[in-house]
Amino acid sequence: MSSGLLLGVNPQGQIIHLNLRMANRHGLVAGATGTGKTVTLQMLAEGFSRAGVPVFAADIKGDLCGIAEAGRPHPKIQDRIERIGISDYQARPFPVVMWDIYQRSGHPVRTTVAEMGPQLFSHLLELNETQEGVLYVAFSAARDDKLPLLDLKDLRSLLNWVAENAKELSTRYGSVSASSIGAIQRRLLVLQEAGGDHFFGEPALDIADLMRTEADGRGVINLLDGRQLMLNPRIYATFLFWLLTELFERLPEVGDPEKPRLVFFFDEAHLLFDNASKALLDRIEQVVRLIRSKGVGVYFVTQNPVDVPESVLGQLGNKIQHALRAFTAKEQKAVRLAAESFRANPNVPAERLITQLGVGECLVSILDEKAIPLPVERVLMAPPESRIGPADPETLASVRASSPMGLRYDRTLDRESAHELLEARRTQVKSDPVPLPSPGQRQVPVSRRQGFLETFFKAVLRGLGSQAGRRLIQALVRALSGGKR
Repeated sequence: MSSGLLLGVNPQGQIIHLNLRMANRHGLVAGATGTGKTVTLQMLAEGFSRAGVPVFAADIKGDLCGIAEAGRPHPKIQDRIERIGISDYQARPFPVVMWDIYQRSGHPVRTTVAEMGPQLFSHLLELNETQEGVLYVAFSAARDDKLPLLDLKDLRSLLNWVAENAKELSTRYGSVSASSIGAIQRRLLVLQEAGGDHFFGEPALDIADLMRTEADGRGVINLLDGRQLMLNPRIYATFLFWLLTELFERLPEVGDPEKPRLVFFFDEAHLLFDNASKALLDRIEQVVRLIRSKGVGVYFVTQNPVDVPESVLGQLGNKIQHALRAFTAKEQKAVRLAAESFRANPNVPAERLITQLGVGECLVSILDEKAIPLPVERVLMAPPESRIGPADPETLASVRASSPMGLRYDRTLDRESAHELLEARRTQVKSDPVPLPSPGQRQVPVSRRQGFLETFFKAVLRGLGSQAGRRLIQALVRALSGGKR
């Protein structure tokens, strides 16, 4: 255990460890449904926690939360312990904080509209290039006019204001079309119906609260309840990438530490890349490439390695491959590509073995001390020390009640922002009184004054030297001075 994070044992009885110094070089956990990916994720999260590394992961099916309870005796688990030769196995729970965008099973996790930014918001709303340009204009106008964008009602009010002032804003920022604004407003309604309004507001999540350790030195495992969230995969993927971007932008450079500062598991990773624009894919690649220098390890969890773009896959140094199915030509090609992504081992025919691995068995390739991938090994994975499967509801209720995060996040704040400021402007315009004339001054109707001015300027165009022009000037002066002179 001292040489790294225990993964398991190969057929020759050699114990395989993940080097903690290389854990921020990212990783991949792949395999077909039912092959043990979730249990592997659970075992990895435990290992990082024991090493004092905080973890963030999404609980897609609701069975990862068993990590909050001690494991229960089972013949298969005991057999695995004996086959691997684990001498210090201890069934125990791990420190967990539950999060839930919909505020049902965990603390609410929020960000503001401004923090998400127009690029990710455009991806979230599935906008085309023209509509995305209009959204950029709206965000720029809000920044320049000091209009805080916190929640969806702020963005809706901002878009109404942009539509009302489209002509003026077009001269400052570029063309603003009413049809594009209408399309964005309709997409906002769809987002709200999907529950997206729960995601935006204050208090916004402070990433420091994801990087905590317990008094005993174990890293806190942050679990995001993804059961309801997965019904809206675009919200899920956009939220997780926003969180990854926040970590990248806010954390200082630390180079290659002895162990990661945080490990981030991105389950159902293919959702991040589905229908993403080239600009967004470039940004994802940049964040993954550079965030390791912030001490953050990113582990993509997906059914097939081909779900991850090659430019990103090439940056994942630690790979754990569960079994794949190969019933069609496309699946057979995916198996071949997965096998070719490993460093070859003459004793391990990867392409043949991928379809023959049992539950809990993997092909593993990890980085050595010099960040060089080791040859692929067939590995029997170690069992988790916590409960496999969902935790009892009473346990989860106790975990939430005892969490210090409740005092910070369970109450929603609604301070003055763009919606209130723009409403105040409209109210002010409607309530501004017409100036009353001073005592003794004859009031001249506004319409009459405007008529004098229009006639005056027409006369100017004809020539101020004309006698008619002089008479109009004299009449205008008398009207504006209340009839005197």
